[in-house]
Amino acid sequence: MSSSARRQWSVRVGLAFVFWTIIGLSFASQFYLSSLKAGRPVSWGQAVTWSLGDWYVWALLSVPIVQLARRFRFDDVRWTRSVVIHLVASVLCALVYMVLRAWLGQVQSGVSGVPVSFAEAFNPLVVKTVHFNLLIYWVMVSVSHAFAYYRQYQERALRASELEKRLAQAKLQALQMQLNPHFLFNTLNAIASLMHKDVKGADRMITRLADLLRYALESTDEHEVTLRQELAFLERYLEIEKTRFGSRLTVRLEVPVETLDALVPNLILQPLVENAIKHGIERRSRPGLIELRARCEGDRLRLTLVDNGPGLPAQPGGRKGIGLANTRARLQELYGESHTFELRNGSEGGVVVEVIMPFRRAPER
Repeated sequence: MSSSARRQWSVRVGLAFVFWTIIGLSFASQFYLSSLKAGRPVSWGQAVTWSLGDWYVWALLSVPIVQLARRFRFDDVRWTRSVVIHLVASVLCALVYMVLRAWLGQVQSGVSGVPVSFAEAFNPLVVKTVHFNLLIYWVMVSVSHAFAYYRQYQERALRASELEKRLAQAKLQALQMQLNPHFLFNTLNAIASLMHKDVKGADRMITRLADLLRYALESTDEHEVTLRQELAFLERYLEIEKTRFGSRLTVRLEVPVETLDALVPNLILQPLVENAIKHGIERRSRPGLIELRARCEGDRLRLTLVDNGPGLPAQPGGRKGIGLANTRARLQELYGESHTFELRNGSEGGVVVEVIMPFRRAPER
């Protein structure tokens, strides 16, 4: 037996001893007061000795009773067999209790100076305790079953919780794996179109794409990163896009220092910026502006992305690509009803994307 197992066994034995001692003392006080009221007073020492003797015998018998209750349960398909076994066991247990208690009563009587025979100690027990003994046996069996059902309920709840967590993580992983190829294909298409116009620019884009992919692969298993890490990834992505658009693309960041350690979904900003570039800047010849703002509002973090593009189309269904669909799905998996995601036209034109999520700081490493 290992040291931890011995420690657990010692704790259980100690708790059992305390439990049966408390029951014995409670019955000792009842015995003492009832004897006093009946005009046949006994000393407190006698009341405690006899009551603890009764319940320490039950403490000894509780071990096989609990083992029997665990083995023969009433929720088993052969529950009738369990009932018969427990009926027989309850009678045998009552008999064993009376034999042990009579023997212990002989010892206690001898110590007190008034020795009695085994028959003198046994016969009163048959009359006074047989029904009580049967009741105690079935109470122990019922309590054992109740604890077993409660333990099964906890285990099932824990397994269900773990299964739900694994399914959520698997879904997040699948969404993120779907997002990375989508980003990669778009970037490769941009490099291919630039290759015929600006070879050096295409070469810079390939180098920066390699850095970007290395970062994305290293953080694949992380569902949440700090806003600082997310901005670092976004900066690498914007270097690629600025190679394509040059002075046509301007990005402004308004990110207070106190928000940099906030946890956000991994790769949450890149698809939003990519969507703004694709729909708000790429299709227009005039300079494009993208503004990213972060703000802490109590226990909430607000991320706002604004572009100066043409805005959302009048017909429903605009801007529902893979990037936005994945962003919505990942936010829902991570935060449930604790987040909001809004896509709307800005008051001065363009599109506003606003994400509000719980504000949680990353633990210190």
